[in-house]
Amino acid sequence: MRGQTLHRSTYHFVWLTAIFLTSTIAVAVTSSYWLFFIPFGVLLFYSGWQQRRLILYILIFSLPWSIEYSFNSSLSTDLPDEPIMWLATILFFAYFLFRPSETLSKIKHPLVILLICSLAWIIVTVVFSTDWVISLKFFLAKCWYVVAFVFIPLLFFVNKRTISIVAISFIVSMLSVTMIAVCKHALYGFRFAHINEAVSPFFRNHVNYSAMLVCTIPVLAAIYRLNKKYRLLIMAATIIVLIALFFSYARGAWLALIFGMLSYWLIQKRKLLIAFVIVIALTISSVFWLSANDRYLNYAHDYRTTIFHKNFEEHLIATYKLKDVSTAERFNRWIAGIRMIEDNWLTGYGPNTFYYNYKPYAIPAFKTWVSDNKEHSTVHNYFLLVLIEQGVPGFLFFLLIVGAIIYYAEKIYHHAEEKFYKITALACGVMTMMIVVVNILSDLIETDKVGSLFFLCLAVLVSIDLKSGNQEAKNS
Repeated sequence: MRGQTLHRSTYHFVWLTAIFLTSTIAVAVTSSYWLFFIPFGVLLFYSGWQQRRLILYILIFSLPWSIEYSFNSSLSTDLPDEPIMWLATILFFAYFLFRPSETLSKIKHPLVILLICSLAWIIVTVVFSTDWVISLKFFLAKCWYVVAFVFIPLLFFVNKRTISIVAISFIVSMLSVTMIAVCKHALYGFRFAHINEAVSPFFRNHVNYSAMLVCTIPVLAAIYRLNKKYRLLIMAATIIVLIALFFSYARGAWLALIFGMLSYWLIQKRKLLIAFVIVIALTISSVFWLSANDRYLNYAHDYRTTIFHKNFEEHLIATYKLKDVSTAERFNRWIAGIRMIEDNWLTGYGPNTFYYNYKPYAIPAFKTWVSDNKEHSTVHNYFLLVLIEQGVPGFLFFLLIVGAIIYYAEKIYHHAEEKFYKITALACGVMTMMIVVVNILSDLIETDKVGSLFFLCLAVLVSIDLKSGNQEAKNS
């Protein structure tokens, strides 16, 4: 046996050395220096294949630390997490070829089928996109996000220990970044005007930071309920998170925390899914009511009074009076977005194309000082964004996915026998609702900071649903 191991190690060494030498010769002959990275890529793949779960742990740990890096005006990525996603995607397809039956058994779950249907519809919207190149880039990025945070976890969430390590990796990493951000912000006197500087370079702005930060609270609450030994440490970490959340000055994250606590109670009463359906129905009804006879024009703001406030108290007052520029600009884009739907309701305008299509639909009465949109930001409501870019079917698929996540969170919480699965499902349900609330005022599902957590919640629920279902079958 030892001789076989040595023989295999020698074979692998010779094989990797041959690739390295071949690559070096190719670089010398062609002067194409990118070829020199091939052996390192092969070595990374080999290491990932040998320690597949380690890749998942590293990916989760890297999320809070990753920064946006632009190669040029049209090409950017998140480092280091996005390259790790690429590696995870390659590993998944290699694993699929190696063990297809095991992989397929994990993706037959209704939640995963819904997700795959959603991806299939995105392909249709790419074909009919107003700019198919941009939309195709979006689809490819979406694929490696889904593979990295849904399919890869489904392969490795086979026991409680793996799920626990992922949760702890995320908490330790996020707390470390949070401490850095809080210390930097303290040097600025915790002033609202400097919060974006304090959270850089790890977060684009305080919205992304606060959205990821608020999602740590359900995880900390779950760890607290499942672990009696380190409760004082968990309480201390929770206090740090709450302080950081307060000084993030992010209204959306504060609302998410409130709705998260409400969701915690609703899941226990098994009424969260009903509440979600009612809220969606009321929202759609309100939109139709405002659209009828152009009622929304009665709520147009005064262009001259909508400004950005550096003082947070003034910022809150302006928000309440609808005189804050960010709130006013949201109304401007929401109205433009709703008007866009009528012209292209079936297939939408194509993923990632909102910026290039919305301005002709904007109404001058809702124009603000930042309507030139130099940042190329989107509609600031993910539900509306999906409706605009992917049409009604894409919107319905997303609603069904969120509804199914809520359904399985409630189902597992009320039916699972083991406490670990019950509490984990509860945490996933609460975190999903927090992400939903944040995305009513933003569009963060496609970002590595928040979208990763959304897909992870889906993967965890599928894994524990399969696990608890198998356990029930054995007991019966």
